[in-house]
Amino acid sequence: MAKYRKKPVVIEAVQWAGTVGSAKEMEVLLGDSNWQYYQKCILIDTLKGSMTASIGDWIIKGIKGEFYPCKPDIFEATYELVE
Repeated sequence: MAKYRKKPVVIEAVQWAGTVGSAKEMEVLLGDSNWQYYQKCILIDTLKGSMTASIGDWIIKGIKGEFYPCKPDIFEATYELVE
């Protein structure tokens, strides 16, 4: 068995805050993608079907332009801010 390390990849992400301002950030990130805004969550069409993002979750734009939600603890363990 061999060990592997993830290749460094720069992604775009926005943290969902459940506010109107946060919804506007989602509009910029998600563009024409199919998503629905509710006060406490958003539904996003992903490659794995419709997924729910709760307040505090990060919405990530992947390397192929796909979108998916990520829980804050996983996001913080996986990504760091690029200056």
